[in-house]
Amino acid sequence: MRVDLHCHSTASDGTDTPAELVRNAATAGLDVVALTDHDTTRGYGEAIAALPAGLTLVTGAELSCRIDGVSMHLLAYLFDPEEPALLAERELVRDDRVPRAQGMVARLNALGVPVTWEQVERIAAGGSVGRPHVATALVELGVVPTVSDAFTEEWLADGGRAYVPKHETDPFEAIRLVKGAGGVTVFAHPAAVKRGRTVPETAIAEMAAAGLDGIEVDHMDHDADARTRLRALADELGLLVTGSSDYHGSRKTVSLGACTTDPEVYGEITRRATGAFPVPGTGGI
Repeated sequence: MRVDLHCHSTASDGTDTPAELVRNAATAGLDVVALTDHDTTRGYGEAIAALPAGLTLVTGAELSCRIDGVSMHLLAYLFDPEEPALLAERELVRDDRVPRAQGMVARLNALGVPVTWEQVERIAAGGSVGRPHVATALVELGVVPTVSDAFTEEWLADGGRAYVPKHETDPFEAIRLVKGAGGVTVFAHPAAVKRGRTVPETAIAEMAAAGLDGIEVDHMDHDADARTRLRALADELGLLVTGSSDYHGSRKTVSLGACTTDPEVYGEITRRATGAFPVPGTGGI
């Protein structure tokens, strides 16, 4: 069984529609795929309607969090998307995304970069707007060669010249909210040092004590040493270990299924969840 628990669609900053994502996941030979768009569940209906036979969908989201001044992402799986408290928090984060992106456009303009809000809106195509859309605009303008090259201190990285902060949830509150909605939580790419400052292991231990279920170990932004260290930490803290592609379609070079989760870990995630259940494909439309 091949299980990929971290993928994005056009509902946030991926380039595949939710329907294209599930079809491409089946073509890539996956048995289970998770739809984890940033702070939104808007893609669920389309993905479920198009779900091919033989592929199971795990519904989820990647929640924007911040602890001690460091941004982090929390993967939430199989929660009730209509649970009021978690829904209100997701909407608060999403509502702050537009003025934040507009602020980055203004800062880039002040730096002499002729990016426009209309360009970013076109790239986002109705999705939950974020830094990758602004980064794609920089690629279109020839300012940087790739989206990843925009995430530096020169441009959009945390503290960078064009960086603008947004509302981000305290991770302890996020864990509480997801648990309250019947979901399961996994710390996404915790050692992705290329993205900026990372959360210290002492804070991960505190999150584990507060109910964090797992950490994403096998990820394209983790080298071999980081994966070894994180596996040891997970074992010490009693956390589940997941692996995922963090697929964004053509916005990144990583392929679906580039990293996968052990089927036994996937089974444990489904056992812990009470807010929703994996959706088996019936052939799609």
